[in-house]
Amino acid sequence: MALKSKSESVFFCSSCGYESKKWMGQCPACGEWNTFSEETVVRASSKASVGTAARGNVKAVSLSEIQSDEEIRMDTGFTELSRVLGGGIVPGSLILVGGDPGIGKSTLLLQTAANMAAAGKKIIYISGEESLRQIKLRADRIGSISDGLKFMSETNIDLITEVLEREKPDLAVIDSIQTMYTGEAQSVPGSVTQVRECAQRMMMCAKTNEIACFLVGHVTKEGTVAGPRVLEHIVDTVLQFESGDQFGYRLLRSAKNRFGSTNEIGVFEMSSEGLKEVKNPSEYLLEGRPKNATGAVVTCLIEGSRPMLMEVQGLAAETQYGLARRQANGLDYNRFTMLLAVLSKRCGLNLSNMDAYVNIAGGMKVTQPSADLAVVASVISSFKNIAVAEDTVIFGEVGLSGEVRSVPQVNERIKEAVKLGFKRVILPKVNLKGLKKYDGIELCGINFISEFFALL
Repeated sequence: MALKSKSESVFFCSSCGYESKKWMGQCPACGEWNTFSEETVVRASSKASVGTAARGNVKAVSLSEIQSDEEIRMDTGFTELSRVLGGGIVPGSLILVGGDPGIGKSTLLLQTAANMAAAGKKIIYISGEESLRQIKLRADRIGSISDGLKFMSETNIDLITEVLEREKPDLAVIDSIQTMYTGEAQSVPGSVTQVRECAQRMMMCAKTNEIACFLVGHVTKEGTVAGPRVLEHIVDTVLQFESGDQFGYRLLRSAKNRFGSTNEIGVFEMSSEGLKEVKNPSEYLLEGRPKNATGAVVTCLIEGSRPMLMEVQGLAAETQYGLARRQANGLDYNRFTMLLAVLSKRCGLNLSNMDAYVNIAGGMKVTQPSADLAVVASVISSFKNIAVAEDTVIFGEVGLSGEVRSVPQVNERIKEAVKLGFKRVILPKVNLKGLKKYDGIELCGINFISEFFALL
């Protein structure tokens, strides 16, 4: 007997997708306020029964019965993107790419599709926001594109999945998931119901046909992916494309990755021909560094498996308003004030009548404690008006007792310093144990921040 359907009005939380029969001011699932919106959905009046044959085919299996073949990854043509993905694209994976408007999401994916098509892969690029003419204008700016890359301008997810199942490409790009709709959900494109249903259909199509798929996702004003939170749970990988504001580069981070690490970072630069990889971000971030300037210190951080050199700038100036100011750009404010308190208590540095500022050059955001010693050194250098030698790299974690604690992956940090021509490294003394010697570079270990004054 055919199932009858009925429509009803329900309320969805735009933040997490929680469903309610009535409107509520605060979502009981995620705690957000004023996120409920009313939508009309169509439901079956009775549950579909599962046939006897289907019941007999469902069974649980042990781990030894599951065949685990080695993952075959497809090269994206971008070393930076492949690194963030864990070595390449896994067939059948669903990848969500989010970022601010105009950041370069579509450009990145179009260039990736062009690279893979040139390598002999079959690619379909589906745009729900641009016409085919607009896509062609953007593609002509990027360069020549192989005939292996096909384009569609469509928003009906039912027609799109039908084409993908028939063509069976190696990769599909959906730009964007918020513009897609299915006729079975009685709501407007971009609503919670439509985004959830379209993402579910793309997941089933990708997994069943072994088609890797990129989904472009819009973001809210807070910078999170728009739509229900379930969207991020459905996909295998969530990539965030961020801007360095006025500094001209783009950062690609992984917020979730079922096939690799979430600590990797990719660096790109936007040009008139599209996005270009920045394969040596340390050299890029240190461009234009002032020579013999007080308060300027170079440190080395580890982003995933990659060491990155960057400049920490500190400034201590006599206050003009009777109340000392503290300001941190690119560094946690509470961490900065704690380090200033340690300097005052353990080194006798009187900063009570001094304004103190710290800035991470290049617009980078530092969350690692290994930059503590560099921040302390930059403030000391500015306070004493003595410049730190420009061929010096400083890193180490600082404790509340003024001790300099060990940091991981010291060899990788020193190798990066050697590669860029630095001659001296100031690091925690405990890290010198078992550390091999490097030609042409001096390693200075310290136990307490007070020892830095002698080195300065």
